[in-house]
Amino acid sequence: MHVPALISRKRDRGSLSPDEINWLVAGLTNGEIPDYQWAALAMAICLNGMSATETWSLTRAMRDSGEVLDWGPPISRPPVVDKHSTGGIGDKTSLVLAPLLAADGLWVPMISGRGLGITGGTLDKLESIPGFRVALSRAEMERQLPAIGCFMAGQTEDLCPADRKLYALRDVTGTVPSIPLITASIMSKKLAEGLDRLVLDVKFGSGAFMKSRKDAEALAASLVAAGELGGIRITALLNSMDEPLGCAAGNALEVRECIDLMHGQGPADTEALILDLAEAVSDTPRATHAARLRDGTVWRKFEELVAWQTPEMPDLKAIGRSMHRAPVIRELPAPASGVLTRADAAAIGEAVLLLGAGRARTDDTINPAVGIDELVKTGRSLTAGATLCRIHAASEADADRAAARLLTHAFTIVS
Repeated sequence: MHVPALISRKRDRGSLSPDEINWLVAGLTNGEIPDYQWAALAMAICLNGMSATETWSLTRAMRDSGEVLDWGPPISRPPVVDKHSTGGIGDKTSLVLAPLLAADGLWVPMISGRGLGITGGTLDKLESIPGFRVALSRAEMERQLPAIGCFMAGQTEDLCPADRKLYALRDVTGTVPSIPLITASIMSKKLAEGLDRLVLDVKFGSGAFMKSRKDAEALAASLVAAGELGGIRITALLNSMDEPLGCAAGNALEVRECIDLMHGQGPADTEALILDLAEAVSDTPRATHAARLRDGTVWRKFEELVAWQTPEMPDLKAIGRSMHRAPVIRELPAPASGVLTRADAAAIGEAVLLLGAGRARTDDTINPAVGIDELVKTGRSLTAGATLCRIHAASEADADRAAARLLTHAFTIVS
């Protein structure tokens, strides 16, 4: 096969065969095809798209570029399930959903990622728990899943190596916003987990990758098609990300909110979404899942998860309070009386990034203590001076910058 000819065909809106895609992905993985040629191919795909058959062929080839986890025949074990979110601000559902589903008797091999830009990452939140190990070997995964029903870890070196290489190229060549490439990236990793069932939380709005519902629907359809071809039961839920999920954004603060949720005291919108996601992959009634959030069942499973993945059990209830307490904690007062009609997720995410809770570049260091909490939800009536949110900052100067960004860009109050 001739790489320039395949690039040219895609450039001219032609199609690639499954064998050609397999060969291209193998060449990317083993380094025989130079990065610059794959970068050109990624741009051609970004501009001209791929058919459903091509997208599935790319997904399958990327899945098979490394190891695929195998949990044995379905008759000998519980259903293996997971969830994927396309990202957002304050989206901490994984930390509660994994132990909730494990408490239901399902197996949850949750392999997650880190945040980049304004979007938070599950691994970064987990690492605000002192000593929590997200780098698990395959042998550790295979011991832990049957023992307690879940693990939460990062992608191993041997899982979908083609995806790591291709995403790095997409990130620096302006080819991230391509539905076929997004689909192959997400679904190759999820299919490599050896799943039976998957629920997708596809976000749209100011704080999401997909800004419009129409674009989110197109992405959801592509993801579902790939999952069905991969032989799993898959459901896609569409959810708005025009305002943050819950009332906290920032790593330790979001862990704190999850701990509250596992004691039946968390934000109603976050709990409702967690129950929606659980219903999509579990056959258990919603009311039973809700009861387990309140009666300590999920909390005990979460403690078990942490005990397995930390060398010494930390004081979880101290996180976001005495542990990871920012030096500066400041209330942000409402500048006027009226109804809060907008709490813009993108602007809030940018303010949290300014505080040091996220990354502008992959090598940036995260401060787990900073962020915002006690965020007022839209629709609330406020009086001038009432608290819009609390800012947790490393310095007074950082708090000033975040406050200015929030008041200028994030909130709209209509009298």
